[in-house]
Amino acid sequence: MTPNWGVTLPLSGIPLREHRTLVERLPDLGYGDVWTAEGGGTDAFTPLALTAAWSSSLRLATGIVPVFTRGPAVLAQTAATLAEAAPGRVLLGVGASVPAHVSDINGIPFEEPYKRTRDVVRFLVRAFRGEHVTGPFDTFEITGYGLPWTPVPPPKVLVGALRPGMLRLGFTEGDGAISNLLYASDVPKIVEAVGPQPPGKELVVKVFVCPSDDPVFVRPATRPFLAWILNRAPYKAFHEWLGHGDELAEAHARWERGDRRGAEDALPDRLVEELFVSGTPEECREKIRRFHHPAVTTIQLYVSLPPEVLADPASVLEVLRRLGPAAD
Repeated sequence: MTPNWGVTLPLSGIPLREHRTLVERLPDLGYGDVWTAEGGGTDAFTPLALTAAWSSSLRLATGIVPVFTRGPAVLAQTAATLAEAAPGRVLLGVGASVPAHVSDINGIPFEEPYKRTRDVVRFLVRAFRGEHVTGPFDTFEITGYGLPWTPVPPPKVLVGALRPGMLRLGFTEGDGAISNLLYASDVPKIVEAVGPQPPGKELVVKVFVCPSDDPVFVRPATRPFLAWILNRAPYKAFHEWLGHGDELAEAHARWERGDRRGAEDALPDRLVEELFVSGTPEECREKIRRFHHPAVTTIQLYVSLPPEVLADPASVLEVLRRLGPAAD
């Protein structure tokens, strides 16, 4: 199976208002999706609303929206409204996120992330079916809510998932799962944890890409982010489960001592290259292809572009072409 390809927007360094030409050209470059995320910067839905206005074919996907920072009904009505603008093209990826995006900047307790994610997924699935949802869940209680209309077809509900519990949740109660920050060689372990994959379910793998072979740009574009994210508790546990704990032990120790630069330096070169691929666009593309697996339905790219590329819209399009399926 050839996976679908998507790209995460907005691209850092390009104002959102200047993305229209890029969005309009993405299908010609072989991309079928626009993905967004929501942490401490751009919200997840505004870029997708613009994409819906600029393209009649691209799928619109969040990967992910935290289940703590928006109420269940707000998530349902936002995704349903987007689905009315773009019928059959909406994938709502939700997940626990990390305490830094939930508690530190929103003041919301990060408690029972698995149960909260499960409860929100159950609420969304029922709401999108047209049910009037009422009653207690483990992590919240709904007096009564129903969408004023039933989106047809309903948005797919995907779960941002790192370890077996969340992965299985995505496939047993939702429409699939999204995983990220893993080695290409880790994909079979993810697939094994998922178990049987019914037709129509999605397994999305997000790949971080820095299409440059200039170490002056690559290092600050990759290592600070990796040192930060890999020291968040969910990702630390994820990589221990994957078997990378020993590789990360020194970086974790330095981070705990408050030595952030030391933690960046302690990340093994191989690990950095696996988790945030870099090199020429052609070299990056070959590394991206290693994530292809019969069970993977979509490759989602997060692309960090060097300044000289960002300065020229034609260069941005050319790099995305060279990274993506149109280069075949």
